[in-house]
Amino acid sequence: MKKLLVFMAVAMMVGIGVADAQTQNITLEDIWTKRTFSPRGIGGIRSMADGEHYLSMTRTGIAKYKYATGEKVADICLFGGPDQRKKAKPLPPMEDYEMSADEQKILLSSGFEPLYRHSGVSDYYVYDVQDKTFTKISTNGKQRLTTLSPDGTKVAFVRDNNLYWMDLQTLEEHAITTEGKQNEIICGTTDWVYEEEFGITQGFQWSPDSKKIAYMVFDESRVKEYNMQMWGGLYPQDYRFKYPKAGEDNSKVELRVYDVEGRKGLFAPGLASEGKTNATWEYIPRFQWANDNTLTFMRMNRLQNHMQIMSVNMQMPGKVQMLYEEQDKAYVDVPDTWQFITVGKGKKAQEQMLITSERDGYRHIYLYGMDGKLVRQVTTGEWEVCAIEGVDLKNQRLYYTSREDGAINKSLYMIGLDGKKKQRLSDHAAGTHNATFSQGCKYYIQTWSDANSAPVYTLHNAKGKQIKVLQDNAELQQKMEEYGAWNKQFSTFTTSTGTKLNCYMITPKGFCHEKDSKKYPVLIYVYGGPGNQQVTNSYGYSDYYWYHMLAEKDYVVFCFDGRGTGGRGAQFKKQTYGDLGRMECEDAIEAARWLGQQSWVDKDRIGIWGWSFGGYLSTLSLLKGNDVFKAAIAVAPVMNWRYYDNIYTERFLALPKDNAKGYDENSPLNFADRLQGNYLLIHGTGDDNVHFQNSAEMVEKLQQAGKHFEFQIYPNKNHSIYDYTGQTRLNLYQLMTDFIERKL
Repeated sequence: MKKLLVFMAVAMMVGIGVADAQTQNITLEDIWTKRTFSPRGIGGIRSMADGEHYLSMTRTGIAKYKYATGEKVADICLFGGPDQRKKAKPLPPMEDYEMSADEQKILLSSGFEPLYRHSGVSDYYVYDVQDKTFTKISTNGKQRLTTLSPDGTKVAFVRDNNLYWMDLQTLEEHAITTEGKQNEIICGTTDWVYEEEFGITQGFQWSPDSKKIAYMVFDESRVKEYNMQMWGGLYPQDYRFKYPKAGEDNSKVELRVYDVEGRKGLFAPGLASEGKTNATWEYIPRFQWANDNTLTFMRMNRLQNHMQIMSVNMQMPGKVQMLYEEQDKAYVDVPDTWQFITVGKGKKAQEQMLITSERDGYRHIYLYGMDGKLVRQVTTGEWEVCAIEGVDLKNQRLYYTSREDGAINKSLYMIGLDGKKKQRLSDHAAGTHNATFSQGCKYYIQTWSDANSAPVYTLHNAKGKQIKVLQDNAELQQKMEEYGAWNKQFSTFTTSTGTKLNCYMITPKGFCHEKDSKKYPVLIYVYGGPGNQQVTNSYGYSDYYWYHMLAEKDYVVFCFDGRGTGGRGAQFKKQTYGDLGRMECEDAIEAARWLGQQSWVDKDRIGIWGWSFGGYLSTLSLLKGNDVFKAAIAVAPVMNWRYYDNIYTERFLALPKDNAKGYDENSPLNFADRLQGNYLLIHGTGDDNVHFQNSAEMVEKLQQAGKHFEFQIYPNKNHSIYDYTGQTRLNLYQLMTDFIERKL
C-alpha cells in the first residue's frame, strides 16, 4: 500500500542540540510589549546621485555616508539643535523623506494618520540643504502622497480627493482638479480595492522634465458602500466607504495628463480597445513616464487574464501604441518589475523595456524594444526571479534576486543584459538576501537572514566583495541563543497525489523524533493563499518567537506551503484556479493524517490555526477534517468568497455568475453543521479588508446548527488587530495561547 506521506531530509528534523543550553523562557510580554526580539535595522537608505554616497535616516536626522568605507561623512539634516533657527517651533518626529534630484531640498513627512491599511495623511516639510531651514508645505490640512518634482522646484499632493501642485518659491497652491468628492470621485490617488490588490496608492506621477503630471481619476459613484460602526462615543459613528465585492460594479477609471506650465489638461488616453482586439478593459494597474513625452500604462480586462502595455506620445496624443501583450488561461500577474532603460550611447542609443513575466512557466526577466518586439529573454530556468534590484547601464548588466538556490531561499545574482555571464553574489547559498544598490550599481547594501539568524546588514562592491558589516544584530542573536529560540528545521513531504511540499517544524527542547517516546500535541500554522509563501528561510519576527514559546510548553509547531502557493512556478501556483480552497484543505488534512501516524505525535491532539486566508483554511480544515483536528483558531477569516473584494476574488475564481460552484462548494458557511472539535473565531469590527460580516455569518450558521464554539471581538480594530502600544496583540496572543492550552 502506498504511503500517505514520505518525509524527506529526516536528519534535518532532529532537535538542535543548542536548545539544551536554554536558560530563559519566552513570554508574550517579551514579544509584544518589551520588544525583546526586535532586530535593529538601517532606516531610510537612499543612494545619492554620485553613486559614491548614501543617506540614512534616524530619529535625530539624516546623515551622509561613503559607500567605499561605510563611514559617516556629514549630517545633512538635523531635526533639532543647530540646524533649526532659534525662533522656530520644535519639529514633530519625522517619519520618511525624499531628496530632490539636485539634492538641495529634502521633503519630510510627519504625523501619519492611517486611512486604510496602507495609506493615510501626513504633514509635510521641505528642508533647504543650503539655508538649513524647514518650511511646512501647507496650513490647509494634512495631505496624501506629497511628491517633489524631479527639478525640486514644485510638489504635488492629494487633499480631500483632489490633486494639487505647489511652487516651493511662493508656496501657492494650484488645484489641478476640483471635482473630487468623498465616496464619489477620487483624483490623484486610488480607490480601496486598487490599493489593497494592485498595491498602488499614488495615482499621479511627474514627467521627468517636471512639466506635466499624469494622474488617475476614479468615479466610484456606482460602487456599493460597506458600513462599519466605530465605537468610542455616546453614539457609534458610521464609517462608510466604497468596497466592490465579487461580481459588483467597479470604479470607472481614467488616466489624464495635466500641463503644469500651461495650467491645463492635455489628454486622457482612456481604456478603449485598440487595433484588432475585442477586449473590454476594466483596470489600469500601473502607469509611468518612459521619457519626457511618452506616457505608458497597463490595462487589464475584468478577469485579469489579458494584459497590455500601451504608450502615448504626448506630441501626437491621438496615437496609442501597444508595447506588450500577455494572456493566460487562468490569470496574468501584474509584473513585479516594469521599467524603461536606455541601452547604448549617442546615435546607437535605444530605449527598451525590462519586464518580469511567467509566460514560460516561471517568473523571468524579458527585454523588449519600444516597437513591441522581444529583444531577448534575459533569465531562464525552472526557478523564479523575485525582483530586479539594480540596472548597470554602463556595464550592460543587471542585478536580481531569485529562488534558484531553492524555493525557500532568496539569492542575489548578476547577469549581463545579453543573458550571459551570470554570477551569484550572495555570500551565503542559504537564507534570504535583499539588496539596495547605489546609483550606477557600483555598491550595494545587503540584508541577509535565515530562519534562525537575525538580519545582518553588510556593504558590498559590485562584485560582491564585502566592505563592511553595518549592523550584525549580535546582541539579538545572543538573546536567541539564551532563550533557545533558533530551532526551526526545514524539510519536505510528499502527499498521496505525489506532490512534494515544503515544510518546517519547531520542536520542544531536546526533541528527537527517532528516539523520543513521548507523544506531543501539534499545532499546524497555515496560510495557503495563491502565490503566498510561509516556508521561507528567513527571520521570522514575532510569530517565530510565539511558536518557540509554545514549544517550551511541549507543543510541536508545523507549517507547510500547499498547492497553489508561490516560489515554484506558474503551474504549481495556478492549479487552484477556479476552485479556491479545495486542494489547500486536502493538503492540510493529509498533513494532519500523516502527523497522526508518527510515533512522537498524539494523534488526538492536532490543531490548526491561520489568519485571513489562513483563517478561512483553518476553519474549512476543521470542518472537513473533523476526524483529525481537535481544535482550530481562525483570525479575521473569509467565510464566503462572495463577500470579498472583486479584484482578488475574480482573479482566482472568475465571476460569481460564471463559477457559482467555485464560490460556494468550499465556503465554510456550508459546513457549519460538521463542527466537532474546539473552535475559536476572532475578528476586529473595524476590518475594512475582510469584513466582520464574514464572522457574523459564521456565528449565525454555527448557532443554528447547535454548535458550541468561542468567539472574540476586537472593537474598532482593523485586519491587523494591532495598536502601537502592543497591548492589543498581547491580549490576542494571550487569548490564543490560553485556548491552545485548554483545548489542545
